[in-house]
Amino acid sequence: MSTAAKESGRPSPSSFPEASGLVVRDLRFGDNGPYRFSIGPGRCLGVSGPSGIGKSLLLRALVDLDRHQGDVLLGGRSCESYPAPQWRRLVALVPAEPRWWYPEVGRHLPPDSDAEEVTALVEGCGFSRDVLDWQVSRLSTGEKQRLAVVRALIRRPSVLLLDETGSALDEQAGRRLEQVIADYRRNHEAPVLWVSHDHNQLDRVADHVLLLGRDRLQISPLPRQEAAGR
Repeated sequence: MSTAAKESGRPSPSSFPEASGLVVRDLRFGDNGPYRFSIGPGRCLGVSGPSGIGKSLLLRALVDLDRHQGDVLLGGRSCESYPAPQWRRLVALVPAEPRWWYPEVGRHLPPDSDAEEVTALVEGCGFSRDVLDWQVSRLSTGEKQRLAVVRALIRRPSVLLLDETGSALDEQAGRRLEQVIADYRRNHEAPVLWVSHDHNQLDRVADHVLLLGRDRLQISPLPRQEAAGR
């Protein structure tokens, strides 16, 4: 536990039972680490830190896209025990700049997707169902961000990793997207790790926020927690 957590008296993000949720033990990648933390079922952990410190690299290590040391466990089972494609279905990463492979939006969803679930997700994100027929080339950056979340959630991941999700949206669209993600994590008891430079956004969505340093993590108080402590 970090010194900040001890001094504040707030529950630590590492206080959840290790058999549940997402558990990270002594994670190292490049010049970063070691990091230890866990996210309980249905909880949201925010991550902030200066540009270039390795926030996106942290997410890539967790989803096993980059070389790393240490262990990442889901429900008590190590990442190393899963084939990589299966792990990435369970632990879904929505990058800051999502990639698209097909001309039409709808072709990026599994063909056996539940039609009602797709409609609920796209409408929750502020679209009508005909967005599935749109050409990806016509999408704005913010529309791509919202539809990348739809693409991730329709696969029902066990864990969601978000990299600056909603950063290109206006306040109304951002709040709608945040609500879709909040509903998903609560309904599916999915741990969420949300990287964001926007402290106001993290104050709305996160249960705790960690400040990422090169070799340590430190609990960073949320504005609402600071206000409550005055």
